[in-house]
Order: sequence, then structure tokens, then C-alpha cells
Amino acid sequence: MTKARYDDVAQYYEGVMSPFQRWGLIKLRQETLSQLPAGRILEVGAGTGLNFVYYPPDAHGVAGEFSREMLKIAGAKPRPRGVQLLQNRAEHLPFKTHSFDAAFATLVFCSVESPAEAFAELKRVVRPGGTVVLLEHVRPGGILGPLFDLLNVFTTRLFDDHVNRRTAKMVSEAGLEVVDVKSRLLGIINLIKCRVT
Repeated sequence: MTKARYDDVAQYYEGVMSPFQRWGLIKLRQETLSQLPAGRILEVGAGTGLNFVYYPPDAHGVAGEFSREMLKIAGAKPRPRGVQLLQNRAEHLPFKTHSFDAAFATLVFCSVESPAEAFAELKRVVRPGGTVVLLEHVRPGGILGPLFDLLNVFTTRLFDDHVNRRTAKMVSEAGLEVVDVKSRLLGIINLIKCRVT
């Protein structure tokens, strides 16, 4: 597996995220996981394991992450015994069809190389009727939209981070049914709940 871009910043990631956690990400992460049904769960892009503390104690499934260095940090954090860590790409999930009852990701699809492929994989590995929940920063509407388009020129070059993706639209185009979209922080953050059809 090739080296992930986030390998180089893994040790700094939580320090950078800390102010955002205090400014509302903690509640948004909790809300994201509260949308998941009971059953076998897949986390896509688990990063350094910041979501583990919000997992139900009896959770079981897989927390996947492409960056080996991020995964090392995640591996040192407490998590439910039924949750395994696995290095993998969102675009190539190494699971059988319909392996999970639900899947989720928080702040991941801004940096996935091919979101369309990754959403197709989620549709494949989550059972029909299953749930996919995404907490993502997106291109906001109104006057902020063009500003985020401009910012995107720099963020993609510096961090491979797309700040102007229209994630709910991409999810729908991939064939997942968008059940609900909650907009937060002036439309910059979306909590997107989907059903696999």
C-alpha cells in the first residue's frame, strides 16, 4: 500500500483539530454516532481514533484508515473490544458485499481521492436498508460558496483537502438515498444521513 499523505501530519493532527473540537465538533461527532442503528458498523477514515470515545460500549465492526501513522495513534486509544482496526482505502474496501449494517465517516470525504468510487463501495458493503451517516465540511451556499471555491485552490495543493465538495449531491449521484441533511455552522458542515437501496 502506498504512503498516505496524512502519514506526514499524523502526529500534529489532534493538536490542529483541538480548537475545532471545542467549538462544536465534539457534539457533532456524538450526533453522528447517535444516528447509527445497532449492528455491525464500519467507520471509514477513522484517523487517530477521535470517534472511539463516542462508540457504544457494545459496538462491533471495523474502523478503517488509509494512513498507517494515523492508525498507529488510533491503536493506542481505548475502543470497544468488538471493533477491529484495519488499514484500507475508502475506494477499495476489503469486505464482502453486505458485510455491515451501517457505516459512517467524519470529516473524511474532503480528502478521498475518488468520492464516487468510495460511495459505490459503501453501497456495496452496507446491506440494503442499511444506514450511512456522513459528517462533512462542504461548499456552503450563498456568498460563502465562491469564497470556498477560491480557498479550494490552496487547500487542495497544501493538504489535499477539498473544501468545496457538494457531498450530499455526490452521495445521491452514487445511488444512495439521502434521507436527511442537517446544515451546521453557516452551511459549512453537513450531517448527511443515507439509506442503502
